[in-house]
Amino acid sequence: MTLTDRFLHYVSFHTTSDENTGTTPSTPGQMVLARAIRDELIKMGMQDVELDDNGYLMATLPQNTDEKKPVIGFIAHMDTAPDASGKDIKPFIVKNYQGGDILLNAEKNIILEVATYPEIKRYIGNDIIFTDGTTLLGADDKAGVAEIITAMEYLLQHPELKHGKIRIGFTPDEEIGQGADHFDVQKFGADWAYTMDGGTIGELEYENFNAAGCKVIIKGINVHPGSALGKMRNAMLIATEFAQLMPAKETPACTQGYEGFYHIVGMQGTVEEATLSYIIRDHDRQHFEERKQFMQTMAEKMNLKYGEGTVTVQLRDQYYNMLEKIQPVMHVVELAKKAMTEAGVTPKVQPIRGGTDGARLSFEGLPCPNIFAGGENFHSRFEYVPIQSMQAAMNVILKIIELC
Repeated sequence: MTLTDRFLHYVSFHTTSDENTGTTPSTPGQMVLARAIRDELIKMGMQDVELDDNGYLMATLPQNTDEKKPVIGFIAHMDTAPDASGKDIKPFIVKNYQGGDILLNAEKNIILEVATYPEIKRYIGNDIIFTDGTTLLGADDKAGVAEIITAMEYLLQHPELKHGKIRIGFTPDEEIGQGADHFDVQKFGADWAYTMDGGTIGELEYENFNAAGCKVIIKGINVHPGSALGKMRNAMLIATEFAQLMPAKETPACTQGYEGFYHIVGMQGTVEEATLSYIIRDHDRQHFEERKQFMQTMAEKMNLKYGEGTVTVQLRDQYYNMLEKIQPVMHVVELAKKAMTEAGVTPKVQPIRGGTDGARLSFEGLPCPNIFAGGENFHSRFEYVPIQSMQAAMNVILKIIELC
């Protein structure tokens, strides 16, 4: 199976994760895909293929040389983000893209406009996979999954290429911050690993956000509106007031680089109870802690106004900046940079304005920088991936293995 065919097959599986189910994996489609990949790996000839009850899949490509080599790993996640629909994805390929806007969906007049997404001009001459504009594509991170497995298939078909032991792992629920929750680092048994979960070709990342999830729960009082004077406390109005207390310029749309933010990702409610869901992000650990405290302080301010217990803030740390765990083992980053250069890819070292499973795994003893998977506009109906970028990512995997 070609890299492109494999990727298109994987995106046909509905694997959107859901933070509200309380299960692992959080949605059944992820396990359906995991079982399909497990069977594929066994048929391919991979060893130690194991899929556990939580949807974590691991496998081994055995060492085929007597030379002493480190055990390295490659990891990707199988879920797609809940930010846009991941069901019934309808991909199509524009071959030899020559510039200009792309009509994704004639019926609904959905157009990917170069003026809005100018980075697409970098891919003139490439073959690019798009969606029909009604769903995300799933290159985040099914491109990474396909690249890893296709690289393993290539090495199995070319035993003359000598290499050490390679471990591969595929996780559920990365997009809801739970991808590393049940990842068994000891069983994985690698000296270090790479997540294939970055975007643009050349990305190499070992700095990421510190991250927390936050739920703001507002309790109201409902009475008949005809006799509500001095009695009703509308939770939805209080929730709106709380949201207005957040710094207007500290949102994803107003920040870049190392700048952190508060991002409201969900809101629901009635007069009696409302909930606001936020994610909190910052590269600097001290600023991260200050952001969490700010949420608590705003809740206290609202409670002074409306009464104790009106607003409750629930915070849950999701992952931390992997930089402090990577700095002592920078050789793993230098190896990736060298591999990219030798594979004809210019390394673009930059901080992740997000996170990966590798951030959590680095704190659990598995140093795990992040390498590009090749897609653009992740979590969006305008997501796309150039086939040449996926091929380049696969070549970087092979080159890392060759250089070890």
